[in-house]
Amino acid sequence: MDINKLQRENIKNLRPYSTARDEYKGQASIFLDANENSYGSPLDQNYNRYPDPLQLDLKDAISKIKGVPIENTFLGNGSDEAIDLLFRAFCEPGKDNVIILPPTYGMYEVSANINNVEIRKVDLLPNFQLDLERIAEAIDEHTKLIFICSPNNPTGNSIIRTDIETVLANFNGLVVIDEAYINYAKQRTFIKELTEYPNLIVLQTFSKAWGLAALRLGMAFAARPVIDVLNKVKPPYNINQATQDIALKALENIEQVNDWIKITVAERDKLSTDLAELAMVKKVHPSDANFILIQVDEALNTYNALVDQGIIVRDRSKVSLCEGCLRITIGTTQENEILLEALKTLSKPSNA
Repeated sequence: MDINKLQRENIKNLRPYSTARDEYKGQASIFLDANENSYGSPLDQNYNRYPDPLQLDLKDAISKIKGVPIENTFLGNGSDEAIDLLFRAFCEPGKDNVIILPPTYGMYEVSANINNVEIRKVDLLPNFQLDLERIAEAIDEHTKLIFICSPNNPTGNSIIRTDIETVLANFNGLVVIDEAYINYAKQRTFIKELTEYPNLIVLQTFSKAWGLAALRLGMAFAARPVIDVLNKVKPPYNINQATQDIALKALENIEQVNDWIKITVAERDKLSTDLAELAMVKKVHPSDANFILIQVDEALNTYNALVDQGIIVRDRSKVSLCEGCLRITIGTTQENEILLEALKTLSKPSNA
């Protein structure tokens, strides 16, 4: 695949902004090149200097865990930045289109609308799997991106691996697999297939299993030509130094993260079983994520009743294929017990 042909014409000829840190390589003791405050910062001496624009130390630490070379790794201000940059780099506004597969993560559509790119929606099948025939029918010469969320948000299920491989093998554009919840899934990540599919982009995040949602740090793994384009169009210092420092420290605690994952999966399975026993719950959808999608009687009323008790879940009842559904994040053991007791109370007949 020739990534150059997929790029927007103006991006092919773009000269990216050259930072002071890009122009100088090597060791030095006096930096008078970037108009920084030479006296330091109120917080730390380190923070008066601009950060590494390519986050090489952090990428090196990530590569040791993920097994992906630095040159195949992009870091963004959340996965949302990578999503937006893909539109800006590869989709000609008013001309190109992308395919999304509802119900799915809402930022794909938002980013498409911001960038004036046509959205082609191909609903998942009733079992929340890919409708391969309709996806093939939706593709034309101007289709640049297909977004596949697996495990999917808000449904929680993993997409059948062979179906994703079918899309990868038969589509001449870029296939973006959003693996924000992959740490909770039985299905293995697609990052091991990067060398097999030059059109594959895998998104992951520090916001879920790593417990760093407040940092806004996302990862994109792809072939070198794709990563080069993303680095070309990103803001020069898109990941601040504080985020890089904290993420590096977090990566030293992978055993703690793995323990949290095991606890979350166990709580997910227990909560799924307990919820299925409630009269008000019509269906508990299987989940490979850190949340559960359930279909209930009177979803909006249930949502509001929980809000009145200070318990916030997500009302997904108006989302395609999720009619009557609430999405419940797996909390701590105590939080899950409080939720369950609240729902048990709501399940009781009013005259009981």
